[in-house]
Amino acid sequence: MKRSHAGWLAPLLLIVAAAGILPARADSPLVIRVDIDRIVHPLTVEIVANALKQAEDEGAAAVVIRLNTPGGLLSATQQIIQKIIASKVPVITYVAPSGGRAASAGFMILVAGDIAAMAPGTNTGAAHPVLLGGEMDEIMKQKVENDAAAAVRSVTAKRGRNPELAEKAVLESKAFTEKEALEAGLIDWIASDLPELLRLVSGKPVTRFDGQVQTLLVADARIVPYQLTYRESVLSALIDPNLAFVLLVLGLVGIYVEFTNPGLIVPGVAGSILVIVGAMALTLLPINWAGAALILIGLTCFVLEATMTSGGILGAGGAVAMVLGAVMLVDTGIPELTISWITAIAVTLPFAAITMFLMQLAVRSFRHKVSTGREGMRDEIGIAKTDVHHEGRVFVHGELWNAKSEQPIALGAAVRVLEVEGLTLSVDEADGAGAAVPE
Repeated sequence: MKRSHAGWLAPLLLIVAAAGILPARADSPLVIRVDIDRIVHPLTVEIVANALKQAEDEGAAAVVIRLNTPGGLLSATQQIIQKIIASKVPVITYVAPSGGRAASAGFMILVAGDIAAMAPGTNTGAAHPVLLGGEMDEIMKQKVENDAAAAVRSVTAKRGRNPELAEKAVLESKAFTEKEALEAGLIDWIASDLPELLRLVSGKPVTRFDGQVQTLLVADARIVPYQLTYRESVLSALIDPNLAFVLLVLGLVGIYVEFTNPGLIVPGVAGSILVIVGAMALTLLPINWAGAALILIGLTCFVLEATMTSGGILGAGGAVAMVLGAVMLVDTGIPELTISWITAIAVTLPFAAITMFLMQLAVRSFRHKVSTGREGMRDEIGIAKTDVHHEGRVFVHGELWNAKSEQPIALGAAVRVLEVEGLTLSVDEADGAGAAVPE
């Protein structure tokens, strides 16, 4: 009997224990993790902002921004820092995994966190600013550098970190390993992974940017990765300007094919979709309108080449204008966020050839005389089979027609068709004795 009790008692105890564990796990604090593992651009700002909002809405204990980025746009970086500072939820910035880096813009985001940490084997720094437009005169360059340095000094001083060394990372492009950054007071912790980092910071007081002191209890937190929205997922794949430009041009080809061959439908629909998607991706990046104007000039030259005799000058000029416009279109000094020469040339030359070929076909079709139906009868030459005035009979196009004329036409005279009115031709006498009259 005792064995019998032990047999059903053990499973019962396990069920009770599990019932006690599950609620405890559900009540554990929530930590949202958002990754910045590519170039920092306007879409990155949107992703970070949405992650912070989700953390606030769900009552998360903290947000971890995991950094592994070569840098990015200064304007986007400044917006992310503003989001971090204004966040109601404490923000932990963490450079990971081992072998990763938070260079340039990544460094500025790293030192802006409420808690800054790095994984072993990572590095940060080299935060010399890159402004939209790439090339700057010396005075503007100094203004941008000093502005970025002042912003970093302000944030690091408020966070209790080393503002002088942070400034050197901006002005002198200094870089640091994780140990150097910790010893210099630029970061707070070194942790092998995120769970270890949360255990290290749990129970430690954190001074927020507004001076409020908050203690994080995140040792056993549930780490939930931020899930990109459908829009963010699509645009993340298309944020490469080279891909966006290719989609845009393919879309223009589709629309052009539909324009020159009305009724095909599929090229027009597919082209419209590709144009919208490509343009939407490009509008996330700073556009140089001079580049856009050059592309429009190139398109105009391709159309004119098919309608005018220029000996290829318009076509060649259009190709040059479109290539230059494509390279200039995205206005950044970051190679990863510009359209390469290879892409510009590889896309422009086939597009130019296709555009001019289709335009020539369209122009020829418009110029070609209609040879069928009512339009095809106009200006045809025939012979009067009777005297023709208000009525009569003529032989045109191998057929005998009723005819009428405002002026009398004698039997056997050559006639020219003016108009088709039902089954009656309106004609007049053909000019010149040399008119070819059908037998």
